[in-house]
Amino acid sequence: MNKSYQAVRILGTRVQNTSEKETLDVLESALVEKRQMAIFTPNTEMIMAAWKDQAFRDILNRAEWVIPDGIGLIHAARIQKKPIENRVTGFDTSVSLLEMAARLDKSVFFLGGAVGVAEQAAEEMQKSLPTLRIAGTHHGYFPGLHIGKGGSPEENQVIEMINASGAEILFVGFGMKKQERWIDTYRNRLNPTILIGNGGTLDGLAGLVQRAPEIYQRLGLEWLYRLAKQPSRIGRQLVLPHFLWLALVKPGMVEIEKS
Repeated sequence: MNKSYQAVRILGTRVQNTSEKETLDVLESALVEKRQMAIFTPNTEMIMAAWKDQAFRDILNRAEWVIPDGIGLIHAARIQKKPIENRVTGFDTSVSLLEMAARLDKSVFFLGGAVGVAEQAAEEMQKSLPTLRIAGTHHGYFPGLHIGKGGSPEENQVIEMINASGAEILFVGFGMKKQERWIDTYRNRLNPTILIGNGGTLDGLAGLVQRAPEIYQRLGLEWLYRLAKQPSRIGRQLVLPHFLWLALVKPGMVEIEKS
């Protein structure tokens, strides 16, 4: 991928100027070399939350790889004339990572979602990827840091379960802020090489949530499709116009980071 800069900072959060292929190449190298990486997948809502929360912004900036999941990030970077070449979605990256795991014979652990969701996601993925090794699953409904009860015996048992499973890839789906904080806090205790916070991906893999039709994805209108399906999301979706308004009126909202 030919590009003049590796990353940008959007409202202070570092985001890779990357492609799905480059992202997967980076993750494959990390897996082969057993070099631990945290990967986060911010959308507009997450970047705005990080702008208002220095501690959360620091967590995102400590990750090795932060991909531009939200179409709003692409639009804002273009408005500010520091374009990001590609949108790289967390869901597509997660699916490609599972395909890579099957090809390389690497195992994965699904953590998060309601009771039964991670197991259902594992069952569905093994139907489509029969050679995929699922090292283990666990729901997100346990007392832990993600609900303000860090260090509980139950949480310690979950960490021990993940490590004992031998998983090399860990999906963490607790929801925005919670999953990133959990990974950042416990990564030194976790054995998997790839730690990815990917929100509702497990619900999607389990078939509980349908992705927008491809035409909506290509046009960057997945948010509109979700809003039509779930009108209660209107409050969250109002973040996007506010974000793009900032891109129009706030000089330096997007800055190039060359190193």
